[in-house]
Amino acid sequence: MTSSRPTPSRRSLLRALAALPASALVLGELPGLLGTAAAAAPPSGSATRYTIVPFLNSNDGTVNVYQSDDATDFRLVQSSAYTPPSNRIRDASIFKHTNGYYYVTYTTHTWQDTSTTIGFARSTDRVNWTFLYDYTVPISNLSRAWAPEWFVDSDGSVNVIVSCSVTSDEWIFTPYLLKATNTALTAWSSPVALSGIGSNHIDTYIVKSGSTYHAFTKNETTKYIEYGTATSLAGPYTISRTGNWAGWGSYREGPSVIQLDNGGWRLFFDGYGDGYYYYSDSYDTFATWTTPKALPVVSGTARHFTVIKETVTGGPTLSTGVTRSLRSVNYTTRYWTVESSLLNLPVVTSSSTTAVKQAATFTVVAGLADANGYSFRDSSGNYLRHYNYRARFDVNDGTTTFAKDATFIARTGTATGSIRFESYNYPGYFLRHYNYQLRVDVTDGTDTFRQDSSFVPVTAWA
Repeated sequence: MTSSRPTPSRRSLLRALAALPASALVLGELPGLLGTAAAAAPPSGSATRYTIVPFLNSNDGTVNVYQSDDATDFRLVQSSAYTPPSNRIRDASIFKHTNGYYYVTYTTHTWQDTSTTIGFARSTDRVNWTFLYDYTVPISNLSRAWAPEWFVDSDGSVNVIVSCSVTSDEWIFTPYLLKATNTALTAWSSPVALSGIGSNHIDTYIVKSGSTYHAFTKNETTKYIEYGTATSLAGPYTISRTGNWAGWGSYREGPSVIQLDNGGWRLFFDGYGDGYYYYSDSYDTFATWTTPKALPVVSGTARHFTVIKETVTGGPTLSTGVTRSLRSVNYTTRYWTVESSLLNLPVVTSSSTTAVKQAATFTVVAGLADANGYSFRDSSGNYLRHYNYRARFDVNDGTTTFAKDATFIARTGTATGSIRFESYNYPGYFLRHYNYQLRVDVTDGTDTFRQDSSFVPVTAWA
């Protein structure tokens, strides 16, 4: 992860512009947010896959493709996966259409240039992309059309939210709605300004729950990401959270929101002022957010992106109701073992005592908080859980907190047949060994961490 500052961005000039007066906004109660589908860990044999297609801090003429199974550790799938036949590619937004194709829409010019078009490309596999067309946004005296974002409504309609400015004030942006009028996504309705969000907002990203639309949008005056809601996609929106309401700081842009396997919501944003890319989670319908963390691997490389989530085949398999021992991938004579109620990683061999073999044997059961996840029970009936980040075995007290602490989501490990176990209630944190002790730590994106957190379920020692 690098701390170097980004190359001059499209926002560099905007930061130097005079600030406009901020509107007076009233705080309101946040509605419940259930999401479009019930969140759950992927079933055995399946995997969660998150995909991003960012342009590069060093090059806005191409995009890379990255994927992740935990929405934290994004791994490179293909570098320079798509380069448009002309112009640039910035702020690429991705979604999968009902016809099976993946589509990206993107800004076609660098920030210095007049930019009246948005680009479109598609792919069958997220890696090999075909240019479709550049679309001229039909707004009179248009100066710039930036940061198009896909939005698929609950009725199946496909929309693009694009930030536009006119020649009379080329740095004051307003979000507009374009609705596809054919399934081929080649014809679009006339642009409609989103009511209530107002001018001088950019990078508007929308998610929907029930009949409520939730908008995250950057205020170009204050440089903060704001939040508002509406009962219609076109608005009017009521902006109810302004300033540093979520603790994300200023000079943040490009918000993208996705629901995690445990039902929480993760917002990604480009920290263009310091060169990092961040994520932050909410578990109370967007009211409060966790302290933002920099994404490993892609920070300092990736710029403004959106995220899509899919459930795909080929994930790890682990049977429940059976006993197993868990062997370390990179220390192949060491196994999970209970020692004084703590989970450690000592050497276990055929000559070990019966007591040690029993301590290295566990019953795999359906996750206490999510039946698609996993929980582990020792011979005394206690459950593996994390407490102060340490892995230990305790009596199930029947609380929701205990159930979440004792549930782990299976992710593919580094070696054939190996599994990584992600904490259910701390996404991005994995069971890993450190000084031969097991704990949950947040992934740092390194191969060493992935190996330290990979374990092979084998025939039980006892």
